[in-house]
Amino acid sequence: MEAGAMQINYSKGIIRWLNSSPVIFVSYVSICSFIVYSCMYGFRKPFTVGLYNNVFFLGISYKVCLVIAQVFGYMISKFYGIRFISSMLPEKRAACIVGCIGIAWASLLLFAVIPAPYNIICLFINGLPLGMVWGLVFGYLEGRKTTELMGAVLATSFIFASGMAKTVGKWIQLSLHISDWWMPFTAGAIFIIPLLGTVWLLSQTPPPTADDIAHRTIRSPMTSDERKQFLKQFGLSMVPVVIAYAVFTIVRDFSEDFANELWTETGYQNNASIFAQTGTIISLFALAVVGGFFLIKDNYKAFRMSHYLIIAGVAISAFITMLFNLHIVSPFTWMVTATAGLYLGYLPFNCLFFERMLSVYKIKGNIGFLMYIADAFGYLGTVVVLLVKEFIPIKYSWVNFFSFLFYSAGFVGILLVGCSLLLHSKMYKKL
Repeated sequence: MEAGAMQINYSKGIIRWLNSSPVIFVSYVSICSFIVYSCMYGFRKPFTVGLYNNVFFLGISYKVCLVIAQVFGYMISKFYGIRFISSMLPEKRAACIVGCIGIAWASLLLFAVIPAPYNIICLFINGLPLGMVWGLVFGYLEGRKTTELMGAVLATSFIFASGMAKTVGKWIQLSLHISDWWMPFTAGAIFIIPLLGTVWLLSQTPPPTADDIAHRTIRSPMTSDERKQFLKQFGLSMVPVVIAYAVFTIVRDFSEDFANELWTETGYQNNASIFAQTGTIISLFALAVVGGFFLIKDNYKAFRMSHYLIIAGVAISAFITMLFNLHIVSPFTWMVTATAGLYLGYLPFNCLFFERMLSVYKIKGNIGFLMYIADAFGYLGTVVVLLVKEFIPIKYSWVNFFSFLFYSAGFVGILLVGCSLLLHSKMYKKL
């Protein structure tokens, strides 16, 4: 009883402290959400630095099978999350985050214990709960005047955390000499304590204020009828955006899951810090650009500019890839710049694009619904490309394959996001 009363007092004290200053609030929520989501990557990405040499399943490289299994589970969770996340009650978010991570970590233990090829199912199970974590975490951030700034910090964890998780996995192998099979579970053990602590801290976040609601819209769980009404009104304008985002997701996933192979091919095979080094550079750049959008008070202006940012980002990726193919820039410059450009196209959807869209059209709902529609088809695209790459015999190098991906993102992004801009310009004039 005393412990419960003490916890309530701590919670009230934290809330008073957070409400005392906007700087304190933004810093607190940004850091907590960043750490929670970064720790989630510690249960998702370390296995990708394993090579699983001389192991095949149905004639396919075993690592590719593992990536497909995890992404397939992640994809299914995104489709389920369209309903689950959009209707999530705020008071249940923290428990759901811990439960999802617990299931994912247990699956990595089974992955180490169960022999190949039967442990493929463990990576599928691993992906199922992890796909829910973003929506649960972002629920604490959305619908506020500073959502873009906090969301940008959270979104940059995609870049930083992926590199950090792979660096930890590589360090475990090189320094502790732990096998490919036990390395993912061991990496999870490093992340579990900071994750639990910051989930509790994040759960103390107070709801949006009346001023927040006045500048944006109230964010609430959506009913089935509300989801249907949204698709009836905005379904057409979502089509080019979802297709473009799907392409960006495919490129991003390959950049993360097969970065080790690309760096090995370009001469960085013994550099464990390369993942964190490049991830940190890209994270800081993306944070500065995307986070700055919170300074734009006009919702429609910010919404339009988010289109321009996405187009510029993927155009940069395609252009630097061309320079690399012409031997004008180095592999390191190419990958850092191309990935930075890709994330300038990818990240706005996760913290800016849909946030301002809801505000512009005064939509009652939440970002989780829109993002999980986009994510579901994005990861479906990743699964399809992985399967096509393996079952259609095409000779390629990793450099050529990544060049093709960056060119595709540039072409599709400029065309389809430009189409979205035109559609919303017409829709806004009718308001």
